[in-house]
Amino acid sequence: MREVTIASLAREGGVGVETVRYYQRRGLLDTPERPSSTGMSGGFRRYGGEHVRRLHFIRSAQAAGFTLEQIGELLALDATDDRARV
Repeated sequence: MREVTIASLAREGGVGVETVRYYQRRGLLDTPERPSSTGMSGGFRRYGGEHVRRLHFIRSAQAAGFTLEQIGELLALDATDDRARV
């Protein structure tokens, strides 16, 4: 998948840029490193397909009634092999 800016990520997820940043502060989305200002990226952080997928998951889980704290727990469990706990 192509890499996108935070504005494009927010648009694809149906949220605002500040919501993406809030999710990053809460630890629900990681913040990519800012590349050096030389080159094609121009120093902007780039978000990939995993960020889009995770943002869609967060939004779907919220729509299903999960709190952000619960969503954080689900995301943490997803990184493990403890499927029974999930």
